[in-house]
Amino acid sequence: MRTYLLRKTAIYVLTFVAAVSLNWVLPRLMPGDPVQTMINRAAVAHPESIAAMHTYYENVFGLDVPLWQQYLNYWGALLRGDLGTSVWLFPTPVSEVIGGAVPYTLALMLPSILLSWIAGNSLGALAARNRWLDNTLLPVGYVLTAMPYMWLAILLAWSLGIVAGWFPVAGGYDFSMVPTWSWAFFLDLLHHWVLPFLSLFLVQLGGWAIGMRNLIIYELEADYANYLSALGAPRRLVRGYAFRNAMLPQLTGLALQIGTVVGGALVTEVVFAYPGLGKLILSAIQNQDFFLLQGALLFIVIGVLIANFVIDIVYVAVDPRTRTGMQGATA
Repeated sequence: MRTYLLRKTAIYVLTFVAAVSLNWVLPRLMPGDPVQTMINRAAVAHPESIAAMHTYYENVFGLDVPLWQQYLNYWGALLRGDLGTSVWLFPTPVSEVIGGAVPYTLALMLPSILLSWIAGNSLGALAARNRWLDNTLLPVGYVLTAMPYMWLAILLAWSLGIVAGWFPVAGGYDFSMVPTWSWAFFLDLLHHWVLPFLSLFLVQLGGWAIGMRNLIIYELEADYANYLSALGAPRRLVRGYAFRNAMLPQLTGLALQIGTVVGGALVTEVVFAYPGLGKLILSAIQNQDFFLLQGALLFIVIGVLIANFVIDIVYVAVDPRTRTGMQGATA
């Protein structure tokens, strides 16, 4: 087990280094000059003033040195926990800007991922042994899982927000309210949270339900299930073994799906103007804010890597065959 953890940790560290390097390179491939964009917003017309400001801000953001030195400086600052200063919201630190957006994204993503996984697997397992539910769930699940996140978000905003008027379609809370620790503000947050959550939850729900339904049917037709049935084992026992075996591919699928869900969540936030990382990344791109874009993408990379690492460990804990194989390999 210890060798397995060390090997996995080494793989994730190398993946982190590669992802962070790409995170540094990609923003610099964007066309335009972030410093010039910042000066243009200041509406400075005098050429000498523009040149002086350009030199000053290049020095402030560390853009006046060669690219290789910028890369090394980036890693040095990152190891100190310094994500730099936002160009768009100068002189606000990037960590402060991201800190205001992360709670919204986590409040949106974590419940949608976990609840859709739990509910989808439960419905899929029920559908595998209930013909009526199977005939209903299968077509609905295919429709839901085929829907792009942003398309379903637009549909929900139009139907439940604009037409029905049940939910707001923009923002994380009412613009007339001031964030406070109060029940009124919490309920308003929840009111704005429902539609973005549903758009992520429903798409994932269909995929998990169909996957579990197919896996349960496959497991119930496997040799071990037929053997147990021939021995007179209770049907509930056979289904229990089938469910446990079917859960293993679903755990692997959860690890693979996290990156897709993150992308869907970011687009959904843009549709609903939800004040999370998705809206922040869009603003960073529009304002050519290298440092804010790097910080937001870095948080996403770290989050996805940690989630996958946790799922890897859970998989080992759930599947005894994996532990047996590791002990055999060690011996």
